[in-house]
Amino acid sequence: MDESTGKPSVPTLYEWAGGGEALTRLTETFYDKVLRDPIVGPVFRHMAPDHPAHVAAFIGEVFGGPKTYSEKHGGHREMVMHHLGKHLTEEQRRRWINLLIDAADSVGLPDDPEFRSAFTAYIEWGSRLAKMNSNLGETCDPTTEPMPAWGWGVPGGPYRPASGR
Repeated sequence: MDESTGKPSVPTLYEWAGGGEALTRLTETFYDKVLRDPIVGPVFRHMAPDHPAHVAAFIGEVFGGPKTYSEKHGGHREMVMHHLGKHLTEEQRRRWINLLIDAADSVGLPDDPEFRSAFTAYIEWGSRLAKMNSNLGETCDPTTEPMPAWGWGVPGGPYRPASGR
């Protein structure tokens, strides 16, 4: 119960997913699948061993968890920078989404329609931005990119991609 309003408190997507442990299981399982995949595997063949933990921290922050990614890894702008010049294809983007959904199923993330709708909406939105940013070139606007904040059905406000569109 929210003491200030007297209404039931709504858990964040981070809490509903199971917190950092659940998201770490998700990304470890996911990147294991990615590395064995002929379509997206080549993009990640030089991935650092701590990459799954960094992505778990990023998703956790976006879903309302601790601000670990911003504090330790540079925030959203840094995530954008990791995608620049990768020239991701639509086929790779779609495979990435399918593998992530498969991993969510295999690690037992909540499968209720509300959570999965929010989860899928975020990965669809985020993967389209990643693909778009991957084709911008090797640099992006030096201004700070805002960290997305995703909730139950509503993104955390308008987002302007690195290209300034």
